[in-house]
Amino acid sequence: MPEVLWTVPESGMPTFAELGLPEAIVRALDAEGFTEPFPIQAATLPDTVAGRDLLGRGQTGSGKTLAFGLALLSRLAGGRAQPRRPRGLVLVPTRELATQVVDALTPFARVLGLTTTSVVGGMSFNRQAAELGRGIDLLVATPGRLTDHTTQRTCDLSGIEITAIDEADRMADMGFLPQVRKILDLTPQGQRLLFSATLDGDVGTLVRQYLTDPVTRSIASSTAQVETMDHHVLHVDLASKPRVITEIAARDGRTILFVRTKHGVDRLVKGLRRDGVNAGALHGGKAQNARNRAIAEFKDGQTPVLVATDVAARGIHVDDVSLVVHVDPPADPKDYLHRAGRTARAGDAGTVVTMVTPPERRDVERLTRLAGVRATHTDVAPGDAALTRVTGARTPSGVPIIDPPKPAQQPRGSGGGRRRGAPGAGGGIRGGRGGQGGRGGQGGGRPRSGGRRSAA
Repeated sequence: MPEVLWTVPESGMPTFAELGLPEAIVRALDAEGFTEPFPIQAATLPDTVAGRDLLGRGQTGSGKTLAFGLALLSRLAGGRAQPRRPRGLVLVPTRELATQVVDALTPFARVLGLTTTSVVGGMSFNRQAAELGRGIDLLVATPGRLTDHTTQRTCDLSGIEITAIDEADRMADMGFLPQVRKILDLTPQGQRLLFSATLDGDVGTLVRQYLTDPVTRSIASSTAQVETMDHHVLHVDLASKPRVITEIAARDGRTILFVRTKHGVDRLVKGLRRDGVNAGALHGGKAQNARNRAIAEFKDGQTPVLVATDVAARGIHVDDVSLVVHVDPPADPKDYLHRAGRTARAGDAGTVVTMVTPPERRDVERLTRLAGVRATHTDVAPGDAALTRVTGARTPSGVPIIDPPKPAQQPRGSGGGRRRGAPGAGGGIRGGRGGQGGRGGQGGGRPRSGGRRSAA
């Protein structure tokens, strides 16, 4: 299928109103601070709002979430969902990405009178089933948990009118495509959209099987270097690498450090906090509430440093991340690009640094070449002026970060029985859909950035 590389028309970037969006969404976009569409949105929305199947590719941080999300909401406007039968579906690879999508789309769904929620693993199945039972217009789901709901008949996909698959290449990497196919087999043909940062082999098979005469839109080649992103390879000897990492983490500014293993994450966080750097950990071995808390604290600035495995390389849309550090070099070019995509989002500037010890030098040179990255190489050591110039590194305070003590738990049976309505007595917080698995999801509010709003 031919790939059309979209460029801004000579007449200039079209407005959201000119893309065919409902007037209520256009007003909501203005109220949310979106002044003009990003290229991936301008390239795709005219076709998707008109009902075409579409294959869209843009770099991480290019605005894909609103590109497919506004299309789905526009197509669903005016309808009403029946219990357990959602009308629109977004499939995503991770729980974190599901939360981000729901957070990004909720204000626009609300102005159309549409409901949206997520069903993901690690959250209460029964609460999700209850939510589905009330009728959901747009459902955002991970393949595994959605399969659980269809198997238990708490979700019926026979009413799906439009489906979007986000980060399809990541789903292929994670082995989710068989589940995705089974889910698509449960939906009517309808309209289908596929958005991804890369469109390669396994994804192509999915497209040929499930999309009908799709139009393909791209805003950059899959290895194109983001203009506002600087890439550096810092050469360091193995003995001094830990101290160099600590000095980098002590910088001013929001920073993400990528580490290969979850044990490596925990070990690095422990060392950084001991040296006075307030760092949080994010990896697949953490309970969902711990992962949500780590993301929320990173978003609100309480924890300026996030140490993560590749679980955070997709779907964690946090504004103003000025530095991404590959503490351990990524396994392949796609992982490099997706890690790097946590910075320089939506036109903001950012720096990506790869730490390289002598045995890793050849592999990293090949990696950056295949990723299409032109990196500046610098030899560094602790306290170097060059290290400070590239990363803003500085000497840490050396005052350990002490975790606050956990509140003591009430001994069971000591309160003369559980009182109805008492806090912690199984009641939780009553209210709308902002609870677990509800409309607001987990992990804080919608991402924001200065100037033109980031579209996730």
